Parts: sequence; C-alpha cells; structure tokens
Amino acid sequence: MSFDEVYEKELSFQTDRRKATVEFIKIVSDLWYDKSIELVLFRNQLIDRNVSEILNLHEYAGEFVQKPISIFDSVEIAQAIKTLDFPPAKLDIGKLTYEYHLEDNQYPDAVSFVSDKLKDANDQKEIKPKDVVLYGFGRIGRLLARELMSRTGKGNQMRLRAVVTRGNIDQTVLEKRASLLQYDSVHGDFPGTVAVDVENKALIINGTTVHIISANQPEDIDYTEYGIEDALVIDNTGAFRDKEALGRHLAAKGASQVLLTAPGKGVPNIVHGVNHLDNDPAKLDIFSAASCTTNAITPVLKAVEDSLGVVQGHLETIHAYTNDQNLVDNMHKKYRRGRAAALNMVITETGAGKAVSKALPSFEGKLTSNAIRVPVPNGSLAILKLEFEKATSRDGLNAIMKKYALEGDLVEQIKYSLNNELVSSDIVGSSAPSIFDSNATIVTADGKNAVLYVWYDNEYGYSHQVIRLAKYISNVRRYTYY
Repeated sequence: MSFDEVYEKELSFQTDRRKATVEFIKIVSDLWYDKSIELVLFRNQLIDRNVSEILNLHEYAGEFVQKPISIFDSVEIAQAIKTLDFPPAKLDIGKLTYEYHLEDNQYPDAVSFVSDKLKDANDQKEIKPKDVVLYGFGRIGRLLARELMSRTGKGNQMRLRAVVTRGNIDQTVLEKRASLLQYDSVHGDFPGTVAVDVENKALIINGTTVHIISANQPEDIDYTEYGIEDALVIDNTGAFRDKEALGRHLAAKGASQVLLTAPGKGVPNIVHGVNHLDNDPAKLDIFSAASCTTNAITPVLKAVEDSLGVVQGHLETIHAYTNDQNLVDNMHKKYRRGRAAALNMVITETGAGKAVSKALPSFEGKLTSNAIRVPVPNGSLAILKLEFEKATSRDGLNAIMKKYALEGDLVEQIKYSLNNELVSSDIVGSSAPSIFDSNATIVTADGKNAVLYVWYDNEYGYSHQVIRLAKYISNVRRYTYY
C-alpha cells in the first residue's frame, strides 16, 4: 500500500470516528434531557463536550484500563441504554464498555448486557427535587452556581433558587454579579446564558430565575416569599464556622439544612466518598464539607491505610494563593500572608493534617502538616511523606491507587494520572478532588517509606465534592454504576 493510500485510509477512519462521536453526543444529550440519565467516561463529564474532547477522553480511558475503548464501542453501549427504560441515573459508560469486552461471549448483544448489568436501577426510589440557596457568591459560590445550573437537566435533583449577598441590589450590582458568573479568569467563560432581571432582583441563568437576596444576617430571611421551601443553604462566606452560628440559617423560614464549604467546629466534617455514610441526613441538619486540601488527601490516605497501614507521615501542601492574601505588601493579621501573593512563595500553616482524623479517626496524631502558598491563582499540590506498616514497591503502590481509582467507593474522588509531564495548569477543571501523579511516586528500598504527589484543583475539584455531599444530604442521589 502506497503512502497516499495509507493517508486516504487514515482520513476515512478519522471521518468515521468523528461522525460516530457526533452521534454519541446526541445520545448523551437525549439521555440527559429526556430521561435524566447522565453518562460519564471514567468519571469524566460528557455533557457539553465537543468532538475532540470526547475522542481525547477515549484515549485516556484506553490507557487507563490498558485496553482500547473506541468511540464505536461507546455508541453501541449508549444506544443500548437509550433503548431500555431506566429511571434517572449516572452511568459510567467507560466501565460498561470495558466490562462488555471482557464478557462479550456471555451476552448475545449489547442490549442484553446493559439490561443485566443495570438491573438494579429499577430499585431506585423516587427523588424529590431539592431547593438550594447559595449564601455567599465568591469563588466557590460562583463555581457551585455554574455547576448546578449546567447540570440542572429536568430539575429532578437540585434546583438553585436563590443567592444571598450583602449590600444594596440595583442594576449595577446585578450586572457585576452576572459578569463575574459569566466570565472567569481561571475557569473560562460559563457555557450558558446569564441575564439580569432588575425588576425582580434576579439573575436569569440558562433561562431560569435565580433570586438575589440581600441580607445582613441569615435569620432575617423568609425564603418562602420566593417560593422556596425545605431548602438546603450552602454557606460559602466562611463567616459562620461553628454549630451555633451555622444554626442561625435554620431560623430562616423555608430553610431546613445547612452545608458549610469550609472546616466546621462542632459539626460533622465530611469528605464525600470517605465518611459521608457515617452521618445520617435524617438525624442531622448541619454539615461541613471540610477543606479543599482535606478532600484532596483523605481519599488517598484511606486507600493506603486500608491496603498498607500508615504508621506516621507529614503533609506539605503547595497551594495556590487565595483572596485572603495581599496583592501587594501590606498589613495582615498573619505575618507572611501580608507579602505580595503573586510575587512570593509564602510559608503558612494548614490544619489539613489534623482535619484528616475527623474523617479517618485512625489518623489521629499520625500526621504533621504545613503549607506553602505559591504564585499561581489555582491548582495545588499535596506532598505526602508516609511510613507504612507493610512493605511495598513503587509499582505495588501505584497498583493500589489505580485499583481505587478504577473501582470501589472512591472512584469519584481519585483520578489516576498517567501524564509524564503533569503540571498545575493541567489539572485546572478536574472534577476529582485528588489527582494521583503516578509518575512522581517514590518508594524507599525497604518499601516502608514513600512520597506521594496528589494534585488538586482547589476550586473546581472541591466544588464538585461539595455538590456530591449536597446531593447526599438532600437525598437526591440517583442510581449510579461505576
């Protein structure tokens, strides 16, 4: 075969692949908007993805499971899911496709395979949609708003109804709020529409009204005036940190639950995937989603603790600068945080080492911790130096982490990176709170000590953990197949 013939054959194959991807995108959209069935590919979002992005995700999936997963396979499985009658669900088509290849001799066709694998889906209880109020509209609040509105679908799960801020609400303020939601220097443009409704003091996000409420204290608000009932209030302000202060939200008419997006005192600090099942939403009404760093390291620590046992260790976080620091040298209640954030590496403290024990009690007194703020606006790195009870090897330790990223209770939390040149900007936009850098793992010759590198998008990855926890405590989690 000549070079020209080979090239023409390659062009033809690429055309077929891209046509199949277009068909796949339509099926993904139809399932989401018609049936509230969300397809993901090894936990990577597929909704609102373009052709090239989906093909790249398939390349990653093939490397991850070390078996090619083609777009043609995904189309076949997606068509089978669409053919069958399932309730609202979140399904990992990557895992389904991988298992179909392993078991294809056991089923006559893809429909029979999918029907058998997802037979438990029909046991799903009916979900009552939950009204959500964002109390505060800063970095995390706006990312939560983006995700909640992008994933609303038919509104069967969580419905963002209002945002609470301080100060006067006029046209200028609304336009500024809308602009900050629409455009983001780190995460790019919001893939939707944002308009201002001055008369009703609201933002119209993707055609849906979200009220902007001004209040100086949470107990003064009557949410029922806006048609909001039994709402989950997600507090993003950081102003209320203990049980008593957070309880003030419950005095507001129309509010029934509170979720703090920071470490809390006297309330359960939860890392979803690790200890959320230890806290019954039917018995509690105030929760904390802990910190971004705690959410990054706790899933990895649970994996190694369960597999090898941890004697002791140290955590060093290399953290993006935050709004708490000064842009230029100026007075600050903490000495080093007063220095210009974009010009300096700044040593500071982190409570994440101690906070781990709130989710994993076996780590009480085992970890020391410190932090360095560095001149990047987002994207952080946790370095874990650990001593194990059982000896292992570099390959053995990576195999453990890959297993937890592929199956079990932490598949949403741990992403296993194969990238040889992973840097902080690469992980911006990752929905997993822990990106395990497999190529950076270090294990000593005796196998008892190791250094693990865990990247995390301290804004976006953490926001997804908040939403996962919010769905759990709101009792709107769909059937999932991971």
